[in-house]
Parts: sequence; structure tokens; C-alpha cells
Amino acid sequence: MRRTIYHGSKRIVSHPSFGTGISSNDFGLGFYCTDNIRLAAEWAAGRQADGFINIYSIETDGLRIINLNSPEYCILHWLAVLLNHREFDAVSSQVYQAKDYIRTKFRVEYQNCDCLIGFRADNSNFMFAQDFLDGRISYREFNNSVRLGDTGRQFVLKSNRAFDRLIYEGYETARFAEYYPAAVTRDRSSRYKSFVPKEVCPIYINDIISENIMPYDSRL
Repeated sequence: MRRTIYHGSKRIVSHPSFGTGISSNDFGLGFYCTDNIRLAAEWAAGRQADGFINIYSIETDGLRIINLNSPEYCILHWLAVLLNHREFDAVSSQVYQAKDYIRTKFRVEYQNCDCLIGFRADNSNFMFAQDFLDGRISYREFNNSVRLGDTGRQFVLKSNRAFDRLIYEGYETARFAEYYPAAVTRDRSSRYKSFVPKEVCPIYINDIISENIMPYDSRL
């Protein structure tokens, strides 16, 4: 299957390099793209400067792709990957315990995959994750807020094999006057909306740990 993906950036990236980048990004080292051109434009545009939507095509047949948004995974699998790379505040031993539990019980073997698909941990989603670890929101609130927040999913190239298949198709300009306000509005909308109806029996991180809730538990 050939698919089109986009990389929002402050510069034109015609030849992405394998092994470069920032290891503290959401899913570690990799080339971060999306299949949504508007989101790429919002991620590219600065407060007072235009950005670039770099356009690529990639043949994905034969690649090992892990899609954290697929039914076989829950939002805690996404969080487990995130915890391997992003720094969260740990103000109590409870939060340390929560992080260790999620990393261990919801571990994803993604180190040898070619591509990884998952939600972007922007300001809103990172805040939701922190609030969940702190016990301020329930599992359902966390799950629905991330999934329904419309902040976009990332398509991340993780292997040399994936980079070899990437074909640069050109670029478009992301005008800051249009796309920076759109990005701010999207983030604020996701952050302050309530996506969860009143729960009868909410499950919090302490419940997940104390009841030893595992992946594929019907309560998740």
C-alpha cells in the first residue's frame, strides 16, 4: 500500500536522515509525520513565521508497523511508550509506582518495528496523561480525552528500511497567519472540553494497580 504522509517543519526536509532527531520525543528517535496535511501545517507554522509542509510517499507493504490506535492496544500501551521517552512530574511515590506499573504491564515491543503510529503528546494530551498518573482523572476520562481530542496521530519512521522507502514529493507553505491560530484553538478546545459523561464506577490509576488490571481487561 502506498500512502502519503506529511512532515511539518520550519524548514524544507527533502532528505530525512535515519538515526537523527531527539531521543526525548514521544516515541524516541524517528522521523515524525502525519497523514493529515492540515495538522502538519499547524505543527509547522510558528507564532510569527511560516513553516513548510514536507510531502512524502511511502510503500508500506512488508513493513512492520505498530499502530497503537488499533483495537489490540489501549491508551495505556500508548502511555507506556510515552513514559520511555518523555519526562513526567513524579511528586509522590504513588506516581513512581504508577509509571513502573504501566511500563511493565503494558509494555509494547516496538524497538524493532519499522513504523509506529500513535497519538501526539501535545500540550493537552501530555496534561491528560499527567493528571491520570496523579490520580486526578479516571481511566475513562483519560482515554476519551486523548482519543476524542482531535489533536492528531503521528506516523513515525523508526528503521533504516522505512527511510529507504520514503520518497520526497515536494512541499507547501504553512502560513502562520492561518495555521498558528488554528493550532492554538485546537489545543485549547481539546484541553477544556469534557468528553466523558458521568461515570458510575470510575477506575483510577490506584484501582488499576491495586486490582492488578492487565491489558485486555474488559474494564479498560
